Amino acid sequence: MSAFLFAMVAVFALSLGGRDQMRVAILADRLGRSWGLLVAGCLTAIATAAIMAFAGAGIAEILPPAGKQMLVAFALIASAFELLLPVRIRVPAEPTRSLGAMTIILFVAQIADAGRFVVFALAALYPHFELTGAGGALGGCLAILLGWRMAGNLAERPWRAVRIALAVVLAIAGAIIGLSVRGLL
Repeated sequence: MSAFLFAMVAVFALSLGGRDQMRVAILADRLGRSWGLLVAGCLTAIATAAIMAFAGAGIAEILPPAGKQMLVAFALIASAFELLLPVRIRVPAEPTRSLGAMTIILFVAQIADAGRFVVFALAALYPHFELTGAGGALGGCLAILLGWRMAGNLAERPWRAVRIALAVVLAIAGAIIGLSVRGLL
C-alpha cells in the first residue's frame, strides 16, 4: 500500500504547475472545460503511469536491492533538477479542438516528466509494481483534474515557488537515500 500512496502523492505533487497541468488549464480556459479534454488527460496519465511502472518492474529484475535504492535516489535528484527548470508553454494562437492531438501532446508531456520517472523508480523498488502504477495514475488524474477545474486561475498561482520548494525537498531526500545506501550516513 505504501507504493500506491508514495506514487500517488509524488505524481500529484510533482505535477503541480507542470507542463501537462498548465497545458490542460490553458486549453480548458481557451476552449472551455470539455469532458473530452479531461478524459484525454486522464487516459494519458493512466497510460504513462502504466508504461513507467512496467518499465520499472522490468529493470527491477536485473538490479540488486542497493541498486534499486540508488535508482530511487537518482530519480529524486533528477526530478528536483526538472522542477527547477522554468515551465514555458507555447500556446498556439488558435488551439486545436482535436482530442487526438491533445492526447498526443499530453502523452509526450507526461511520459518524460519528473512524476513518471519517480513511478519508474518506485516500481523498481517495491515488489507490487501494479500498485505503484495505479497510484501514479491516480495522482496524474488528480493533477489533470485540478488543471482542468482551475482553468483560468491556474496560471496566477505561485507554482514557481512551490516547485522550487519541492525541488529542495526532493534533492535532500535523494541525497539522504543515496548516502545511506553507500553507508556514508
